[in-house]
Amino acid sequence: MPFTLYLLGLAVFAQGTSEFMLSGLLPGIADDLGVSLATAGTLTSAFAAGMVVGAPLVAMLSLRWSPRGALLGFLVTFLLVHVLGALTPTFAVLLATRVVAALANAGFLAVALATATSMVDANAKGRATSVLLGGTTLACVAGVPAGAVLGQMWGWRSAFWAVALLSAPAVIAILFSVPRRPSDSPAAPSLRGELRALRSARLVVTLLLAALVNGATFCTFTYLAPLVTEVAGLGAAWVPVLLALFGVGSFAGVAISGRLADTHPVALLVSGGAALLVGWAAFALTAGSAGAAIVLMLVQSTLSFAVGSTLISQVLYAAAGAPTVAGGLATAALNVGAVLGPALGGLVLDAGLGYRSPLWVSAVLVALALVLAAAARGARARREAATVTAR
Repeated sequence: MPFTLYLLGLAVFAQGTSEFMLSGLLPGIADDLGVSLATAGTLTSAFAAGMVVGAPLVAMLSLRWSPRGALLGFLVTFLLVHVLGALTPTFAVLLATRVVAALANAGFLAVALATATSMVDANAKGRATSVLLGGTTLACVAGVPAGAVLGQMWGWRSAFWAVALLSAPAVIAILFSVPRRPSDSPAAPSLRGELRALRSARLVVTLLLAALVNGATFCTFTYLAPLVTEVAGLGAAWVPVLLALFGVGSFAGVAISGRLADTHPVALLVSGGAALLVGWAAFALTAGSAGAAIVLMLVQSTLSFAVGSTLISQVLYAAAGAPTVAGGLATAALNVGAVLGPALGGLVLDAGLGYRSPLWVSAVLVALALVLAAAARGARARREAATVTAR
């Protein structure tokens, strides 16, 4: 893999840290800016909404820019709004910076996915994708806990400064390592050409599968703390341990995808999807056992990210002629899942179905993904049979 991909992964690490670190900073933000905890929580939903809506739109706007120019523009914007967020005394400005940061993050990831896959062989998109998504998983392992520690020691603003500082080396690295393509080059993609390449049933199905699998993952992840303390009977000190295990599993899953997604994608998706379904159901049934909860958290996060990362690489394979917009759609699909899963988990919790209920929601979402994949495969087989018969 080209070293440039790892530099892009550093930027994705900083952005992933920013996306997830607020969960440990919201009480401090609420106290400092004089708002309720629920109001502070809108910072998280604003970021997610910006990622969902902004990813494909910003990706389209960036088509006529050079890869280096687009990446630098998005990353510098991301850095500056974190500096502004660290300095602002008002919640409204902080909320606005989260929306702009999400748009910049979405655009950066879309262009980074297209740039990464253009720098490797046509049959190595899975490996390139795994390098970039590895930055996100490392954010779960190291970045988010570090942000929480900074918030506890020096206040929430220090975490925003840390993200800005993490982004700075990536800006310099991109400036000197990512190739520049003039915007009027024949190689520059056109919006019409990319949109034409998106007319694919396979692409639509793969995006839906990615949203469902990621929804299942974040449904349980969001409500992990009460599951650990109220059902498994572990102390509150075990929550960071389980979160760290989630991060370790996610990194392992992305690594597995990087090795298998290009050569055995169907086998990985089918076996991994089936194992995910069984695992979520087993987790729901055995959540009262501390040992089972620990083991299954590691297993399920590994499977979730192995399957999810493979689906993202399959999005890029399905829309090889539209890498930038496809990257934006993939980013949006992941964030649709990240919004949908926790929302559904919250509904079943509010309905009084207990702390195990998000695990069953995760199982149902994966089951829906498997049914959709089977139906799509059956429809494709019927179309191919009809074509052969017509000949």
